[in-house]
Amino acid sequence: MRRPLPRSFYARPTVEVARDLLGKIILHGEASGRIVETEAYLGIDDAAAHTARGITDRTRVIFGPPGHAYVYLIYGMHECLNLVAEPEGVAGCVLIRAIEPVSGIAGATNGPGKLTQALGITRRHNGCDVTRGPIVVSALPKVEPFEIGVSKRIGITKSADLPLRFYVKGNPFVSRK
Repeated sequence: MRRPLPRSFYARPTVEVARDLLGKIILHGEASGRIVETEAYLGIDDAAAHTARGITDRTRVIFGPPGHAYVYLIYGMHECLNLVAEPEGVAGCVLIRAIEPVSGIAGATNGPGKLTQALGITRRHNGCDVTRGPIVVSALPKVEPFEIGVSKRIGITKSADLPLRFYVKGNPFVSRK
């Protein structure tokens, strides 16, 4: 297994973390994939973020130490994985929107619900430390260069015009708008 990214990687501005997660490998059990699409959620100043109303039981993990998973259910059927960014006490997280399968994955991974299903990630993983496991993110020793695309986030109505979606241009596993 590759060495997980250190907590210091996540203890930075959310937008930087969202961009820098592209090309990294996410691993859970035998399943792994290359992160090819992310969205940044900026805390209490971002009306689309779950943390816009401040700390709640649901969002407490996002205000905690960086490098933890925030997993939640949307539409009553899809679980979504976010990685907590920013220093402890400051809310910010990165939604992992799509991965390119590397190992142990059968099926689609071009959307946040599809990738959690493919990786076997559920709400029971909410709060887990991604610097230690069972979910980890690591860097490849060598990464082929790629161009980063930027657009508005997908599927939201509040703060919808912010250019906070980042993706590997031309990658076939990026979700469709």
